[in-house]
Amino acid sequence: MDGLNDMDFSFVYTAFANVAWFLVPLITLTILIRSSWFKGVFGEWQVNLLISCFLDKKSYHLIKNVTLPTTDGSTQIDHIVVSQFGIFVIETKNMKGWIFGREHQKQWTQKIFRNSFKFQNPLHQNYKHTQTLADCLDVDSSAIHSVIIFIGESEFKTEMPANVTFARQGIRHIKSFIEPVFNGDEVIDIIDEIEKGRLTPSFRTNRQHVAHVKNIIEAKYNERNCARCGQEMVLRITKKGQNAGNEFWGCSAFPKCRYVVN
Repeated sequence: MDGLNDMDFSFVYTAFANVAWFLVPLITLTILIRSSWFKGVFGEWQVNLLISCFLDKKSYHLIKNVTLPTTDGSTQIDHIVVSQFGIFVIETKNMKGWIFGREHQKQWTQKIFRNSFKFQNPLHQNYKHTQTLADCLDVDSSAIHSVIIFIGESEFKTEMPANVTFARQGIRHIKSFIEPVFNGDEVIDIIDEIEKGRLTPSFRTNRQHVAHVKNIIEAKYNERNCARCGQEMVLRITKKGQNAGNEFWGCSAFPKCRYVVN
């Protein structure tokens, strides 16, 4: 009887171990796919694909994931496209839901069903990128163009400026610039300057930039009160749903007040 029990236990243990070996990677993969990091990386990959497929490589040179030093740390640019028709600084947003925003608003709104989330106006975010690049290259800022490309199942619910686009519209916007502003030699020099001025792409560089951005956000919001009720904002993590794992700032008076900032 004891031998039979031992066999039963061994069988159950083996079966449980086999299930665990299958479930643990699956759960880990699910969490990874839902993370804001993966959404960002996947969105950038999609824009890379669009640029590679629909922009002539002979006329448009793509430089990806460029981290440039600034006086207070660093700034990270998703994509830079250099051409005779100008330099295009592209900021990618992989988002779902309805998007509301105006050109000069500090924050835009993402609405998914009944939930609303605030996020920084990407035009303001990309402005720092374009100005940093203009300083590094010492070129006229009028030759540097900010382009925002949304990827994902999102829909604009307010009228957007021409340089805020969705997917392939961003490529068409870049192609709309047809007047040369640089000659061939100048394009080569600009590419060389960017490559020489960027921080070496590495895990360490990325982590340092993420830490710098997080410090800025914390410094900004630690002293900020809820725009709706005036209570203190606190950092929280979404535990379920489509945004599971994402950090956001929520009102400390929750659930009485449900104001959040993404």
